[in-house]
Amino acid sequence: MDLKDQLKNFFPEHQEEKIPEKPSSGVKIWMQDDPIICKYEKRKGKPITILEGYTGADDDFKKLAKELKTKLSVGGSFKDGAIIIQGDFRDKIMILLKEKGFKVKRVGG
Repeated sequence: MDLKDQLKNFFPEHQEEKIPEKPSSGVKIWMQDDPIICKYEKRKGKPITILEGYTGADDDFKKLAKELKTKLSVGGSFKDGAIIIQGDFRDKIMILLKEKGFKVKRVGG
């Protein structure tokens, strides 16, 4: 006897309702043919990862920046058409972007 059967015994007059499925909560971002450039730099002695080369809307790139920062649990910003992530996360960022369907090119080091 599973849970549904037990509930039917407790509430025999209850009618099941169909709940409509919600659309997926994944962020919709415009895909491009050219690769996104993933660079590593040091500014003021601290490592940063820079993503640039996105040709879509700035709002989409900002959404992507926010998603990357939350998944990696790091700080960062969006300035002048580039995402700046604190720390050297090139490998993890490249894996995340490839899973989303982007082409990524690693530059430097």
